[in-house]
Amino acid sequence: MTADEQRSAALVANARMYAIDERVAALWSRLFAWIAIEARIPLDVIAHAPPRPLAALWRRADLGCAFICGYPWTTWDDPAIAQPRLLAAPIPSGARYAGRAVYCTDIVVRADSRHADVDALRGSRFAYTVEHSQSGYQAPRAYVAHRAMRDGGRFFADVVGPLHTPRAVAAAVLAGRADAGPLDSWWHDLLERHEPATAARLRTIASTPMTPIPPLVAAAEVSEAIRGRLTAALERVGTHDALRALREQLLIDGFARVAQDDYAPLAASARRIDALGYPRLQ
Repeated sequence: MTADEQRSAALVANARMYAIDERVAALWSRLFAWIAIEARIPLDVIAHAPPRPLAALWRRADLGCAFICGYPWTTWDDPAIAQPRLLAAPIPSGARYAGRAVYCTDIVVRADSRHADVDALRGSRFAYTVEHSQSGYQAPRAYVAHRAMRDGGRFFADVVGPLHTPRAVAAAVLAGRADAGPLDSWWHDLLERHEPATAARLRTIASTPMTPIPPLVAAAEVSEAIRGRLTAALERVGTHDALRALREQLLIDGFARVAQDDYAPLAASARRIDALGYPRLQ
């Protein structure tokens, strides 16, 4: 074993953001196992389940391959912990993604809701995950900002959160604790695929513009050589015949290299909405 391999022995992997249930989590574990073999980098798949904060996962020095939301990544400002390094980003397989490493936010209501579109949500209760989430907060904030400013700076009667996960947002909407809420579109796709009965109780009334999808990252402490091998393995996911069924289950065409500048528009959008005078969902 080389020195790099010895240093990588305790690296962890995690797909909590898109492990919508135990069955899908098991699919991610299978994919990480393949990546570990292909890259010759041992990866220990950990759950890091809610309510443990994702921010704690992203700050681990042994982080080898895990999803991070693009907004907190591009606005990283922790002087004590270096920004995690990009590996690659998933390419969701749905037609709306057009073969790109992008996603959006689906704004959902109960299937039997009277709300037909976003304008109908004026004066309603809106759920959210956490403020540093692109899909769960920043994207819907940008989407309703101009409507809110036309109404004097407030669009909703109440906001419900932080709920931390898309699952909790969906549960709040289904239980009637919120009238609407945001779902990461790829997470929503996975829900429709693997839990169709639950998904059928929700209805999408709007989708925000596409933005760069959450990437997989490694800790800055992980060597460039190891990160390069992990990225190369991820790039091969889309063409390896043995992974065809797994790709279909995870609704991905593969993974693509991404760069720091790809995520800069997320922070720029948030700054524009701040300047507009709508710094918070309300």
